Order: sequence, then structure tokens, then C-alpha cells
Amino acid sequence: MQQAEIGLIGLGVMGSNLALNIAEKGNRIAVFNRTTARTDEFLGEAGDLAGQIVACHTIEEFVAAIRPPRPIIIMIKAGDAVDQQIDALMPHLSGGDIMIDAGNANFRDTMSRFERLSGTGLTFIGMGVSGGEEGARHGPSIMVGGTPESYARVETVLTSIAAKYEDDPCCAWLGPNGAGHFVKTIHNGIEYADMQMIAEIYGILRDGLGKSATEIGSTFGGWNKGRLNSYLIEITEKVLAAADPATGGSMVDLILDKAGQKGTGKWSVIEAQQMGIPATAIEAAVAARSLSSMKSEREAAEALFGKEKLPFTLSGGNLETDLELALFAAKIAAYAQGFAVMSAASKEFGWSLPMPTIAKIWRAGCIIRSQFLDEITRAFTATPDAANLIVTPAFSAMVKESLPSLRRIVAAAVSAGLPVPALASALTYFDAYRQSRGTANLIQAQRDFFGAHGFDRTDGKDIHHGPWGSGASAA
Repeated sequence: MQQAEIGLIGLGVMGSNLALNIAEKGNRIAVFNRTTARTDEFLGEAGDLAGQIVACHTIEEFVAAIRPPRPIIIMIKAGDAVDQQIDALMPHLSGGDIMIDAGNANFRDTMSRFERLSGTGLTFIGMGVSGGEEGARHGPSIMVGGTPESYARVETVLTSIAAKYEDDPCCAWLGPNGAGHFVKTIHNGIEYADMQMIAEIYGILRDGLGKSATEIGSTFGGWNKGRLNSYLIEITEKVLAAADPATGGSMVDLILDKAGQKGTGKWSVIEAQQMGIPATAIEAAVAARSLSSMKSEREAAEALFGKEKLPFTLSGGNLETDLELALFAAKIAAYAQGFAVMSAASKEFGWSLPMPTIAKIWRAGCIIRSQFLDEITRAFTATPDAANLIVTPAFSAMVKESLPSLRRIVAAAVSAGLPVPALASALTYFDAYRQSRGTANLIQAQRDFFGAHGFDRTDGKDIHHGPWGSGASAA
């Protein structure tokens, strides 16, 4: 029997769809699932693609079915289960074989697994896959971290199944060890921010202006034809237009306002903090999801304090234009922060992450895909050493155009008692970033007062402590 080009373990929703995608693109694939009944069920559901699939009931049979060096995708729940699967595979593998974790793994776990396999003759790929169930089946964005040699073994398969943007596969090798999973983590952090900002604009339209879900959906539909064109804006229009089959009312109005999260957004914030890179819009979005889960506490607080019913009044500007530009400006901040975190990580871990390439492979297949990413690709290609996306010529012009709208919308929302944490964080990020003299001089004075931490002077004099004396706080 002809050997498979690649193997896949884990036939859950994502694994099954990825396997069918691989088979459909002409790649013979061996599959294995811990429960053999699921393996047989999957093969029975494969239809015309069954001829491209080798369904295996044992690890030994599965490994033997793959052409060496064997690439094996592990598509199971992140964490200990992956390590257990590696343990189960290792006795059956030989030199050059590649285990590929395609789940939402913490990149630090991926780096540990690379270290663990060092000297064994086996290697590892940490592969970020974005696009959800639909992307896995018809074309995801794929972010690969590993050795160039291991990527070369799987490149043909991966580029064949990846989403295409103008015939260009949205798949790339981004660097060694944890690079791929790190980039996927930051993708998800930006995704959190983007979704939160859209929700805040929705909140202004619903609670500040009294618009119905259908009316708000039409507004987003109009924006999707312009500079905000993106997958998330597109699906927002569809979600807001959908009717509940049971009641005929708006579906979104019947959904409990508690947002879930699986950890990648939180990881992006943790890594940003550890590297000292401000990612305030992403932080605000993660915090907003956590606050949303506190439903009973929020209900009790509303009963105690009441709900603000102040008018949403814009000071100058045009309402719909300002709302669109405010969302656009905030979106720039979220992407700028995400790319700044990746730039810092690239230096810290020696990855040399290719920023234009990352923007390119996010243009299709992934959740944050948008025409916006074309602009980012061009900006980083033209100015690869830019300190921040917002100081590149194209994006600095966009910020100058849209920032006044963001300021007016945030001011009106805050005055009306409408929470806009991500929009407000984006605004203060811009304001703080462009302030040549901020207020941290006072913080440094305080630190020196209570802890003798010292400071640098504006006049360059070699005096690094104030006249208050060390330990003055103890007095």
C-alpha cells in the first residue's frame, strides 16, 4: 500500500476538518484516534476522500503507514495531553521524524518540548493554525516554528492546505522552536482587542443611540465596504441580522453577555508585560472578558448604584463617520501593540521574526484577516526597522486622520456612562506614546524618596538622588 505523506492524531472537530482538507488537496494521510470507533466513523464520513485516508487502529500501524521522515500532526487538547502523546509516540519513531503540535499551545511549552527532544534524533514543530473549524476544513492561516529542515519536509502539504490570498499561500516558516506558536498567541491577543472594540461600538449604538440589532448590523455592513473591511466586521453584520428561530426576535439580544476565553489572549498580555511592551488595548480586552463573566456581581452592582442614563452627545464631528474612524484608529493601536510585542520577542529569543511575512499570511484564513493587513505588509516592507507601526509614513497619516474621531467618541461615551475600555486604552496609548515629556519624573522622585532608587537628570549632572534623603518615608 502507498504510504501516507503525513499523519494526524486527534479526530475532534479541528483534527477531522484539517485531515479532510489535507486529503482533499491530494495528500495521502494516515489518521489515528484514541477511540477506534471515532476513527472508523471519520472514515465513513469522508465520502469520496476516503481513498486518500489510511485509518489506523494502533500506534504501530499508524507510524508504519507514513513515509519517513514521518511528519505527525498532533491535534489534541493543549497541555499535559500533548506530552502524553509524545511519550506514546517516541518508542515507535526513528531519526528525522517530526511531531507537529497544531493546537493552541503556550509557546513556552513548545520551547520546552524542543529542548526535551534535543539529541534524540527526533524533532518538533510548533504550528499555529488560525481560522477555526471553517479554516481548518477549507484553508487556515498557518504559522510554523521549527527547524528549516523540518519545515521543508512538510512545506508542500502545508502550503497546499493553507488559505490563499491572490494565489499566495497564507503559510510560512517564521523561526525556530516556539516562534510559530508565539505569533499565533499574539494573533489571538489582537483578535481579542478587535472583537472588544467592535463590541464597544455596538454598545454605543445600542445603549447610547437606541439602535436595534438590525439597524446596527446595517451600519457594520456599510463599514465593511470601506476601510474597515474585514472578516470580523463581516460576521458582525451577519450576527446582528440573524433572527432567533424560536422567537423570531434578534438572536444576539437573547445571548447572555458572558464572554468565554481559552487562555491565548491572557498569554499575550503576560508576555507583553514580561518584555515591558505596552499592549494596553489587548490588556483591556482580556480584562473586559473577565469582567463580563462576573454576571451576578454586575447585576448586584447595578441594583446598588443604578444605571447611568445620560445622553450620548457628540461634540462636533459627524456621528457615523466618527464611529467608523474611531474603530479604525483603535484597530491601528491594537495591531501596533501586537507587532511591537512580536518585535521584542524576536530580539529576546533570537527568532528574527519577519514582520511583513506575518502580515501577509494573516491576509486570508485567519480570524483577523482584513484589507488592513495589506497596508501593514507594505509599511513593514518599506520601513523594516520602524520602532512602531504607528510611526511608519502610511500609518502615521492614518492616525492623524482618525485620532480626533476616537477622542470625540471616547469622550462622549465616558460622559454618557458607557464602558469603552479598549477604545479608551487605545486613545491613551496614542496620547502617551507621542508625549515627549510625560509624568514619570514624579514617579522616579517618589521611588527615590521611599527606596533610594535614583534617577537621571534632564541637565545631565551626576546627581542621582533628591534632597529628601534615603529612607525618608520611614520618618
